[in-house]
Formats: sequence, structure tokens, C-alpha cells
Amino acid sequence: MMRKDTKSAKFSCPFVLFRDLSRNVPRCGIISPMSTKDFSQNTRFPGTTSSPFDSAVRVARMVERLPLIVFAALLFALALIPSQLHLSNAFILWLFFLGDWLLMLLLPRAGKSFGPAKPPTLLLALGRLIPAALPFPWNWIAQVVGTALVIYGFWIEPHRIVVTRQTLASSKLPKDSPPLKVLHLGDLHVERVTDRERQLIETTKKLKPDVILFSGDFLNLSNIHDPVAWEHARQVLRELTAPLGTFIVTGSPPVDQPQVIKKLLNGLDHIRWLANERISINHHGESIDIVGITCTHNPRIDRVSLDDILHGDPDPFTILLYHTPDLAPDAAQQGVDLQLSGHTHGGQVRLPFFGAIYTSSLYGKRFEVGRHQLDNTTLYVSRGIGMEGEGAPRVRFLCPPEVTLWEISGDSKT
Repeated sequence: MMRKDTKSAKFSCPFVLFRDLSRNVPRCGIISPMSTKDFSQNTRFPGTTSSPFDSAVRVARMVERLPLIVFAALLFALALIPSQLHLSNAFILWLFFLGDWLLMLLLPRAGKSFGPAKPPTLLLALGRLIPAALPFPWNWIAQVVGTALVIYGFWIEPHRIVVTRQTLASSKLPKDSPPLKVLHLGDLHVERVTDRERQLIETTKKLKPDVILFSGDFLNLSNIHDPVAWEHARQVLRELTAPLGTFIVTGSPPVDQPQVIKKLLNGLDHIRWLANERISINHHGESIDIVGITCTHNPRIDRVSLDDILHGDPDPFTILLYHTPDLAPDAAQQGVDLQLSGHTHGGQVRLPFFGAIYTSSLYGKRFEVGRHQLDNTTLYVSRGIGMEGEGAPRVRFLCPPEVTLWEISGDSKT
């Protein structure tokens, strides 16, 4: 199923319009300068093996290794907590826990996702404890609603790709030229080809972009060295073609390992890997620069790579392709016109009025998702297509997978 969100902005106003999907209403973000932060004291960076996510992954591995009978007993012990040792109530709650476990176990059999079942089941059980303490009958009504949300978040929303349409007008481009159609893709995280990947291929062909830009993370973290996942990813990449080219950068170092990416791209001559370099494409006689920076997740390192390429305000319209939004303040200082990033997945799980629970960004929730303006630089952070790997739940809630189609044109007011 494909839905469309339409968003646009002009630089003639000191506001930029975007949509907060946790509430599905438009909001305005003030255009304002933002200085870069000093991360020299940081020793743990998002997207690396020193991140909090990596620590959670190690815990999830231990949970997944628990014998079935031990894990079932652990779930029953949790069910006793809100039941105040009433065995009948604990048994009913335990059945809801087991239902979640069954839903997780069936995901790979249905070809939906392929993660471990016990870690997400344990997280869901912990989440069910609070409503379980409600008085009768609200406690059981809440549990039924919880099961419906589990089905939606694990089985339905992750396979509903949204096409987000964005427009951008720039005085660097002639006002009478046809707009450049740029399709931004991020965070494929392929495990196997599923309905989601097939939908992505079909959607890309229908949109007919002039150029495709991919901001990194090809494989799921669970499948980095899985030859079957490699071939399934290559099936997807083989179909991502555009007249002016398909350009990619690598994502998080633990995910997009160079030796693996070389194998993925071998023979796919229509794809150009940008590793700290700039190329120019010609659109109706106008030169547009694309800069691709290899992500280390350390802005102190990556800003040097960006500075070495741009050396200040670039003359042509310039698009920066970089995995994480954390380089955006540096991009603004360098005069980048448009930065396309991902990595955060929009949080994958978003709460109404709050947004992402976790963003894996050095700037916290500042650039968690969507469109942002920093001086003359437009930043867009994609919700991505796939989901996190290892023991992370294969879930999306109020954060469906996304591809973004940009129409970039000259400013009619200049």
C-alpha cells in the first residue's frame, strides 16, 4: 500500500513547513543559524560499537539464548507482579505474553521480518505490566488493545511505504528550467526481499526520478555476512536506476563494511559510490554538485572531509549526501544547499505529542526526522525503509517507511 505526504517550502518566509507524523499535523520550524557543537570529549558515538544501542544488542543476545522453558517461566514471573499473586489473573496475562511471543515467531514464517523473538517479547511484556494494574475490566481491555497495536506495529506499518514529496526553490538555478526530480532513499537494511522491497522497486519505477540518492545502510545488522541477504540486496539495487545516475554513500561503519559493500556493488555499474568526493551532474545545461561523505559518526573527523571538498560557499547548487544528520551545522557553514540523511529511522516508534523515543543522534531529538532549515541549508532526515537489526524489535509505529521525492527548481522570485 502506498500513501503520499505532500510538503513544500519557499525561502521567502522565515519558516519552513513540515509534518510531525506522530500527530499527523503540520508544524513550522523557525529558520535560524546553529553553531556546531564540540564533540572532542565524546568517547561513545551513535551508530558505532561504543553506542548505547550496541550495549542493548548484547543484552538482547543473552535474552535470545535463554531456553524456552526458562523464558516462559520468566514471562509467568512477570505476570505475577501486577496480578498480586492471583494465579488466575497472572495466567490470563501470561497468555497475552505468549500471544506476543507467537506473533514474533510467525513473522519470519510469513516473510515479514527475520529478527529474534524473545527480546521483543520481553519488551512487550514489560510494557503490558502498567495497564495490567488497572481495575477490571479496563485491565483486560487494555491488553486486547495492546495485542491489536502489536499486530499493527509489527505486521502492518513496516510494510506501508509512504512517498513524501518535497519542493525546493533556489536562486542558484534558472527559474525557467524543468525541476530536477531527486529520489532520496535511506536505510534499506535488507534481510530478505519482502513485500516492502518489492513495493520500493515498484514505487521507484512509477516516480521516474532524474537521479537517485541513497544515504547508507544497505543490510540489516543481523545479515552483514549473509550471502543470501547480499544477493537479495543486489536484486533491489539492480532495479534502482535513473537517467542521471544512482549515487550512494555508506552508512554506519558496523553496518556498511567496505569489503561487503564492494561485493554488493560488484557488476552494478549504474551505481556510483561516493567516498569523500564530489561529482557534477548536468540537468538541462545546469551543473548540480553532489557531495558524498563517508560516515564515521564522529563529526570532528567528517567535517574535515567536507571542508577539504568544499572550502567554503560553493557556487553550484550543492547536495550533501551523508548518513546521519549530525553534520548539518557544518554543512550550513560550508554553504550546502540541501543535505539528505537518514540513520535515525525517525525513531521507528513515535509517541503522540512526543515523537521519537530514541534517535541515535548526537543532537538528540533536534534532527530526529523530517525537514529542517539551518541558515540557507535545508536538511531532510528520512524515516528510512528498513528496520534495525540484531535484537531490536522489527517494529514501526506512527513512523512508516519512507521514500522522498524532491523537485528542485529555480526561484521564480529572483
